[in-house]
Amino acid sequence: MGIRIDGKAVSAAFREKLKEDVARLTEQGMQPGLAVVIVGDDQASRVYVNNKKKACQQLGIYSEEYALPGETTEEELLELVNRLNNRSQIHGILVQLPLPRHIREKVVLEAIDPRKDVDAFHPQNVGRIMIGDYRFLPCTPAGILELIRSTGVPVEGKECVVIGRSNIVGKPMAMLMLHQNATVTICHSRTKDLAEVARRADILIVAIGKAKFVGADMVKPGALVIDVGMDRDENGKLCGDVDYEAVEPVAGYITPVPGGVGPMTISMLMKNTVTAAEMALEAAKGC
Repeated sequence: MGIRIDGKAVSAAFREKLKEDVARLTEQGMQPGLAVVIVGDDQASRVYVNNKKKACQQLGIYSEEYALPGETTEEELLELVNRLNNRSQIHGILVQLPLPRHIREKVVLEAIDPRKDVDAFHPQNVGRIMIGDYRFLPCTPAGILELIRSTGVPVEGKECVVIGRSNIVGKPMAMLMLHQNATVTICHSRTKDLAEVARRADILIVAIGKAKFVGADMVKPGALVIDVGMDRDENGKLCGDVDYEAVEPVAGYITPVPGGVGPMTISMLMKNTVTAAEMALEAAKGC
């Protein structure tokens, strides 16, 4: 049976260290500050925002929420982002996605100061990830790295297969594994013989958005399996992109859904906010 990777436990240990970092910065007069902007009444987004606020409170991070009506114009949202860019008390800015259809996500994300882009979606930060000279990492891929580290399984020299090529998870995840000296293959909807490719993986990372897509026949015995999915099965029960019950007996390590990748994502957002505050402190010292 595969060893279950407990994302809640890994996240809790990670946050204990973050508390110390927040306290240290606050003592130096630089309490990390995060602004979260939500537009409209998407219920899933509201849950995410509430969880982020709760995490800030637990860690001692100053936070502000801007809940804007769905009819907010793109211009109004950009004006708010600009104000937050110029607020010294705010070190991280997060605009919760998705945005209403009349607002262009690309324009809004590019308006965020790259030094405050704690989601790491700005093209400048994306480029830094590509060349390995990054300040922030996208929260979900960064959380996955921590989960892999928690197993003690070395990444260097291993064959890693990433199923999914999104800008949020798949692409940056592949780059990060490459920086860890893994040999990386990215699979997607047009990949031929996907199951055969997946079976080569020592480390299999699945972020495709299809409930229980990966079965035991797609997993190499003893592989480390990371399930990024958040889906509903035929009975409406929360599940991942991996058929956990089928794959667990084959895998060496495996993340559950829920309780795997999810808790780490918010922890890494908090980490990025702390990093942004550290950057601001260094800049202030250099003045």
